[in-house]
Amino acid sequence: MTTLLRHIQVRTLSSILRLEVNAVHSHSLSSAVVRQFRKTNLLSSGSLKFNKYYTWNRCQYSSCNVDSAVKTRLGVNNLCDRQLTKKHSNLLPSAVGSRLITGKDGFIRQFSSNMAPTGTGGEAIKAKIDSLINENTVIVFSKTFCPFCNKIKALFKDLGVEIKVVELDTMEGDEGAAWQEALIAKSGQRTVPNVFIRGQHIGGCDDTLKVHTQNKLLPMIKGEAEAPAHSYEYDFIVIGGGSGGLAASKAAAKLGKKVAVCDFVQPTPVGTSWGLGGTCVNVGCIPKKLMHQAALVGQSMSDAPSYGWNLPTLPSNDWAGLVENVQNYIKSLNWGYRVALKDATVTYLNEYARFVDKNTIETVNKKGKKRTITSDKFLIAVGGRPRYPNIPGATELAITSDDIFSLPYHPGKVLCIGASYIALECAGFLSGIGIESSVMVRSIFLRGFDQQIADMIGDHMEEHGVKFYRGWVPTEIIKLEEGTPPRLLVKAKETNGDETLEVEVNTVLIAIGRDPCTNTLNLESTGVNTSAKSGKVLTNESDQTTTPNIYAIGDVAEGRPELTPVAIHAGNLLAKRLFAGSTTLTDYNKIPTTVFTPLEYGCIGMSEEDAIKKYGEEDIEVYHTNFQALEAALPKRDENKAYCKLVCVKSEKERVVGFHYLGPNAGEVTQGFAVAIKLGATKNDIDSTIGIHPTTAENFTTLNITKSSGVSATKTGC
Repeated sequence: MTTLLRHIQVRTLSSILRLEVNAVHSHSLSSAVVRQFRKTNLLSSGSLKFNKYYTWNRCQYSSCNVDSAVKTRLGVNNLCDRQLTKKHSNLLPSAVGSRLITGKDGFIRQFSSNMAPTGTGGEAIKAKIDSLINENTVIVFSKTFCPFCNKIKALFKDLGVEIKVVELDTMEGDEGAAWQEALIAKSGQRTVPNVFIRGQHIGGCDDTLKVHTQNKLLPMIKGEAEAPAHSYEYDFIVIGGGSGGLAASKAAAKLGKKVAVCDFVQPTPVGTSWGLGGTCVNVGCIPKKLMHQAALVGQSMSDAPSYGWNLPTLPSNDWAGLVENVQNYIKSLNWGYRVALKDATVTYLNEYARFVDKNTIETVNKKGKKRTITSDKFLIAVGGRPRYPNIPGATELAITSDDIFSLPYHPGKVLCIGASYIALECAGFLSGIGIESSVMVRSIFLRGFDQQIADMIGDHMEEHGVKFYRGWVPTEIIKLEEGTPPRLLVKAKETNGDETLEVEVNTVLIAIGRDPCTNTLNLESTGVNTSAKSGKVLTNESDQTTTPNIYAIGDVAEGRPELTPVAIHAGNLLAKRLFAGSTTLTDYNKIPTTVFTPLEYGCIGMSEEDAIKKYGEEDIEVYHTNFQALEAALPKRDENKAYCKLVCVKSEKERVVGFHYLGPNAGEVTQGFAVAIKLGATKNDIDSTIGIHPTTAENFTTLNITKSSGVSATKTGC
């Protein structure tokens, strides 16, 4: 009787065979069983009463010896080993007892085979399964709670493949178990997911993923013949070790491809070079944000007395110490990238590459040693470098953003030439750490950004000590005196006039734009076309160039936002399209970004000017307000200098097409709104969102002043 009760205790997930046993006296059980059931509160007044249902796992144990199977299932070895005999079936309901099979020795061995889908009902299920397999290109037999099933369903969804899914656990009664028994008989596979493609049994989760990583899944679904293996050394070579290239290389290697990355930094005119990781890590986003943070720390120390901190004197910034700390951090990132490539089994080649033909490159290392390498596919991800003006002394005497973050001496008095975000960011953080800074601007600030905000940034910087030469262009740079830093003279002329200007400084930082690194790649040997105006590589929506096996992403590609996260996203998706059969394209619209000027600027979508140009002024409504960040209140600075606005299309229920924020922590604020704007948020959606008080971001949830009303956007109170 002990084994019978252990038998009854077995639990199943596939189906439930409900047993009802009443008034079985405890003296018929061994003491061990009594103790076990007392633990579960099933013994009452000396009798065993089943107040729960217990089940027999037909999927796993229907053909096994009852005693050993149950014993294994329960993990119990100290109970009575007496086996069941035919007489015990009389204690069970007839529906159960009739399914027990007795061996020649008189002991019950198993449930009868009529529990599997045989006979009329079983044959009908088999026929139904065969019909579904034949009628559907892809069919997945699944269970809703199974993580492996969900992983495979998500894979097909990502690939854009329509599939038929049969969820066995949602079927009524014992039907799901019967279907699974029929699937076992058909495929020999006892688990889910159970995948069939064009009538062919693929297998489970691991089997399907293996076919996928071998790039065979989509051809199999489409009924295409398997592509012949190529004879090149690599499946995929990435030229350029920046963020996008590294992301693509690791993603491709993860999909089982043989991948190499070629990366070699040509030193700047003043000799600056750096390690693996590209512009962002070495001479862009990372060091820029760190030096911007240094300036914010300086502002906090200036504000400190207003918050009760007694500072005897305001400390000065140690340029050499700042540069050393920034560079040490960057070097740790360089090392981390090399380790990541090694862990991903990507070959790293610190060699400069140029094409020989569409499947061959020639590389040269720092010692001048050359070699040729072949690959089935290539990715151009070389990015760009700062552009120098064509004037005397520019390349010999000026520096760029490639040099400033590792400049080994204090820069002294600095003139930034240009009105790009790089020029304004550099002038901003240099001024913020106590360095006299000025900016020479040919025409407008931040071309391509919202011009109202751009002018507000310029005004704010000027109020905080940055001098602007507006409407001037440099004509010559002359060295007046040697030194570190030297004394330099910048000659300039009016943009729209004949007046001339001379400015004496110690460092000239050029930030007038960037050019793609394509002129030394020998692209003409491959048939890859570039823009006649910009020199950037022309690509289609799939990032494919005019040569089918060569692709381009990031700053080097024409018309793509020059932003690190964009390149990373594009690189990951490209690798999946090339080697995993994905069809997902990079969405280059409504991308959030931030300019890290002293008063930071975050934006998503269209500028006010571009929105009016596209939709017409009569169909645009702009909601806006000025405000003062609370942290600036006690120091009594920047009153109503912060600003936010939403650009909305009236005819589309005031859908937000432009988001603009000028204030502290702009990156964090903007990132939070990015999802909503990308999903098509309307002004009403923003209005119905409750803000967090007191924050700067909450101003967006209470915007009620429109530009068209003419009401002042100046804010009073909290």
